[in-house]
Amino acid sequence: MHACTPFSFIAAAVGSIGYQRNSCGYCKSDNGSPSNMYPLQARRTILALYQYVPPIMRNSSTVGGDEIMLSALYDEPSSRERTNAKRSIAGTNSSWDRNTSEGQLICAQKHGSESIDYDPNMRTGLTSNIFREKRHRKCNFDLLTAVHEAEYSNVKRPIDPKTKRYLEPAHRFEVNIEGDSVSQAKYELFLKYQTKVHKEDVSTWQQKDFKRFLCSGLKRSPADPKSTEKKLGSWHQCYRLDGKLIAVAVLDLMPSGVSSVYIFYDPDYEQWEFGKLSALREIALSIEGSYQYYYMGYYIHSCQKMRYKGSFKPQYILDPESYTWDPLDGELAKKLDERPYVSLSRDRRLAAEGTPESAGTEADAEINDDEVSLFDLRMPGVLSLEEVEPLDLDHWLLLVHGSFVHMIDLVGWETMPMDNPQSVKGIIAELAAVLGPKIVKESAVVLFD
Repeated sequence: MHACTPFSFIAAAVGSIGYQRNSCGYCKSDNGSPSNMYPLQARRTILALYQYVPPIMRNSSTVGGDEIMLSALYDEPSSRERTNAKRSIAGTNSSWDRNTSEGQLICAQKHGSESIDYDPNMRTGLTSNIFREKRHRKCNFDLLTAVHEAEYSNVKRPIDPKTKRYLEPAHRFEVNIEGDSVSQAKYELFLKYQTKVHKEDVSTWQQKDFKRFLCSGLKRSPADPKSTEKKLGSWHQCYRLDGKLIAVAVLDLMPSGVSSVYIFYDPDYEQWEFGKLSALREIALSIEGSYQYYYMGYYIHSCQKMRYKGSFKPQYILDPESYTWDPLDGELAKKLDERPYVSLSRDRRLAAEGTPESAGTEADAEINDDEVSLFDLRMPGVLSLEEVEPLDLDHWLLLVHGSFVHMIDLVGWETMPMDNPQSVKGIIAELAAVLGPKIVKESAVVLFD
């Protein structure tokens, strides 16, 4: 047996769930095209996975001002337990195209908080400065002002001409950021959302499942949410109306970016369009907290529930094969309307070779998922067999009943074929292809526990 690195130095303990093909798990489409997935299960949070993002960002070109990145994946795994090959969308925070629907959204949020039966004569108590401010806002949209003005502490309070006192709003709308801890209120709201919006059976989610999914993320700093120090780790941005929790946005705050992990809300307030509302507030958080990038999470072009993400402009989508940036409009948007998988770099290469663009993109409907090797699929972002062979898989750590061994200590390891998905070595090779060489060095594998 070989001496092994103590577990305290391991970045993650990961296990393979195996290659899968599924339709969209977000919109529950029955007729959607199958998507290739290779989900993983992490026993410890893979902090290092976020380190893959900065090299990708270096390929982007800034249009003007600081960039805000919107990240998208093909399917919806648990952010804590699964990872897929991803593509990203990028935009700039200085030149967002605030279209009419987004302007109406902000107004709806504001008036929802200020819906009071004021005396018709109360306008006499407003100053000319307020009128000038309103006229200015009609012609000039300021994101930071707009997203905060409906909050209870910022709502304008007109003076009652009779009592000469400020009138209180009829409702109290508040948004605060807190740690990603579990609570009964959050769990009950999550259950209501999953059962009403996603039509899931209530028995699907126990509180321990909810905690593992959305309440046990990255380590936070600083510990005090009220601290002015830059926040890092996993947080919950909570929306409350009259003290009642009506929405929770789960966020991962990194040194360079805000990542939108998940949002769940009370379906009774669905007209507030929390997807758009939370995105606007998270863009504001990115600006106010000096986070350079903003990641919107998953983007499935054919899923109507995700189409709102495409209304934020300008933005760029990351080519899943060349890792170069293409604007999410024009040529790319047209091709995404026509087929489920698009890589403009692949299309340009095929065009130069005189090969039809659709070549090699159709999944084999008769493929046997139990026998196919991940290396045969040529999934974007996954290392090829030739790229995995030089990796030192022999000394990758394997966690067995609380103890570490090296892969080479397994009986028959040296003679196992790497391209056979039924062999242990084949499973390990596929796992390495998905994780990459850096994670392989800093992780251990869990197969038998």
